[in-house]
Amino acid sequence: MNKPLRRVAIFAGLLILALLVRVNWLMFVDGDELRTHKDNRRVAIERYSVPRGDIIVNGKSVTGHAETTGSDFKYKVTWKDGPMWAPVTGFASQAFGATQLEEIYDGILTGTDDRLFFGATVDMLMGKPRQGGSVVTTIDPKAQKAAFEAMGSRKGAVVALDPKTGKILALVSTPSYDPSVFSGNSLEDAEARQKLLENPDKPMVNRALRETYPPGSTFKIVTAAAALDNGTYDLDQPTGSEPNLYQIPQSPNKIGNPIAGRCDNVSIKTGLMWSCNTVFAKVSEEVGNKKMREQAAKFGFDEKVYTPVRAEVSTYPEADPAFNAMGGIGQGNVQATPLQMAMVAAAVANDGKLMKPYMVDELKAPDLDTVERTDPESMGEAMSEETARKLQEAMEAVVSGGTGKPVQMPNATVGGKTGTAERGERVKGSKQTNMKPYAWMITYAKGENGRQVAVAVVVDDPNAARAEISGSGTAGPVAKAVMQAVVG
Repeated sequence: MNKPLRRVAIFAGLLILALLVRVNWLMFVDGDELRTHKDNRRVAIERYSVPRGDIIVNGKSVTGHAETTGSDFKYKVTWKDGPMWAPVTGFASQAFGATQLEEIYDGILTGTDDRLFFGATVDMLMGKPRQGGSVVTTIDPKAQKAAFEAMGSRKGAVVALDPKTGKILALVSTPSYDPSVFSGNSLEDAEARQKLLENPDKPMVNRALRETYPPGSTFKIVTAAAALDNGTYDLDQPTGSEPNLYQIPQSPNKIGNPIAGRCDNVSIKTGLMWSCNTVFAKVSEEVGNKKMREQAAKFGFDEKVYTPVRAEVSTYPEADPAFNAMGGIGQGNVQATPLQMAMVAAAVANDGKLMKPYMVDELKAPDLDTVERTDPESMGEAMSEETARKLQEAMEAVVSGGTGKPVQMPNATVGGKTGTAERGERVKGSKQTNMKPYAWMITYAKGENGRQVAVAVVVDDPNAARAEISGSGTAGPVAKAVMQAVVG
């Protein structure tokens, strides 16, 4: 072979070798990534070629499926009572992906999770189509319905927990949305989703988990726990509180009480009954910011909580004496999710032990075998058992003879704490600040049937006057409806 031909042959051979290397690289190195890449339409086509598994509440599915037309995606997800269940499930859309439980357990629901490999292989050999598994939640349907209906058209959230296990029994955020209206990939689906995104009430925001609020007077339970656990005061010991106004340290401002004539040199118990700001601002100052932060942390503040859906972090920040005093009454820079405040009530009801909140009981394979089970898990001691028992006495006094009378129930022991809070919002294009009122209620109920529940309710009404909104009158009836649904 002459020299020019030999060079051409060598060059052609190198090209073939490079092609073989590239093909093998794509197959064995990049193959899995390319096969599962989010922009690979074949992945999406395969995902929606079979019905998706369901999310289960008390043995019944709250999701379903329907065949689509005019698309290479065969099946889409549907919801039964979508607005009530959306805060629990999230959405699953052919065009916009998935959120919350639908996203976290996508592999189980689509049947592609590695833990379903054996069953999927057997089905394939037998010629059966792939099947999705199911997600079994901890939600009590009666509690969920009671919370959703009691909230009605109001903006806010409700969380109900089993104090002994941490199971989430209800998780409601209002106003809500129906995930079914954009679960496909048509133009109508896109328009429906865009309309929800442009809604000023933000119905797709999960207020129970992802929104933080100043907790107002409900936070006084944490302040009381700090005082009792650190030996600053005992439950019935006079605090030396001012009857009307408390001078905020290092500030020209003073704090008043919501109810006149009830707060002169009273104890922590009486201060909780009548929600005395002068008591708990003073107590917070005396406990000090460091110990207040430590106590809040024991309740779950400043910690990431996964239910398994991630909750926004509630915060009790490092603060100067003025902001720490305000923090003691749930104002200043203190922020809490409704989930966090339900955890506070639950820890008191459970004799000081804080259980990790969770809303998925089991993951099941298509043949109903259990793939994974959630066991209750302790987050530690939020306070001593002695302190918890004293706070139970105080919270039950709030309901029997204080501001929490609207949540009294026959055949159940009920403890609670009312709260109202304010958040300043700057008026657009102005230096003026509007104060938005929030109504809070945290409660627990122990029924004669042995069932227990802890509830947190927040109602956000930006159009209400401060005098028209209260924890007992606005949030109280919602909390009571949920407790009745659980304990009877």
